[in-house]
Amino acid sequence: MIVVAQLAALAAAAVHLLAFVWETILFRRPSIHRDVFRIPTEDVRPVRMWAFNVGFYNLFLGSGALAGVILWWTGHEAPGRTLVVYTCTFMFLAGIALFASDRMAMSRPRGAGVVGSLCQSVPSLVALVALALA
Repeated sequence: MIVVAQLAALAAAAVHLLAFVWETILFRRPSIHRDVFRIPTEDVRPVRMWAFNVGFYNLFLGSGALAGVILWWTGHEAPGRTLVVYTCTFMFLAGIALFASDRMAMSRPRGAGVVGSLCQSVPSLVALVALALA
């Protein structure tokens, strides 16, 4: 189960690192702001600062999970496991918050908030459950 937890934590890290790239580096591209985040082009300017800041939250979370797994693999089990548990708990709860905050998306089967919350919370939940069962 430890391997499952570590792989799920790496998947959660990858999701958050991709979100960083989308929100911080590529947000102005219509294929990102319009198609991924459902932000109309005329709203990009006022939303840009928010997206940039949230992108860095995602960078720090993804980097934390990645660092935790690397620490674990290099023989530093206690700090690595602790970092994985903390970051995955944060990611899971943030995914729940995203789901709850986007009521309009919840009513659509493929709403951006629903998909985003699932991508954010499921890998981290898998990691946490696997660790609990290990």
